[in-house]
Amino acid sequence: MAIHESLYSSRSEEWPTPQTFFDTLAEEFHFTLDPCATPENAKCRNYFTKEENGLAKNWGNHKVFCNPPYGKDMRDWARKCYEASQNGALVVLLAHARTDTKWFHGWVYGKADEIRFIKGRLRFGDGKQSAPFPSLVAVYRPPIRH
Repeated sequence: MAIHESLYSSRSEEWPTPQTFFDTLAEEFHFTLDPCATPENAKCRNYFTKEENGLAKNWGNHKVFCNPPYGKDMRDWARKCYEASQNGALVVLLAHARTDTKWFHGWVYGKADEIRFIKGRLRFGDGKQSAPFPSLVAVYRPPIRH
């Protein structure tokens, strides 16, 4: 049996969050900002589009759900999640579980307050098949200031 080459391609860096998966997290975290959205797939009332560049915006004290493009900028998004949390935001990052990468070791492992590995594989958007990669959720909480 041949492995289809599309499983290893990068046709798109955008993987729309499964609604029921988001709803479960939203019930726990009460999100107020989606920094990686389009008007059609925004998960929060407040959101930034690709053109607005959520990486360059201040996430303030929002409760952020971040499902960034899964491409060469993943390191920048993971870094932004950590830095935004240090400035007062609560950030939940949904990412592919690439535990062998520099971005994971630089900005998730040892920096996120919690890492949750997702059992099985998510089915993104209206996809008929599961993603060709495992996923994780990293939770970055703001420091407690006295």
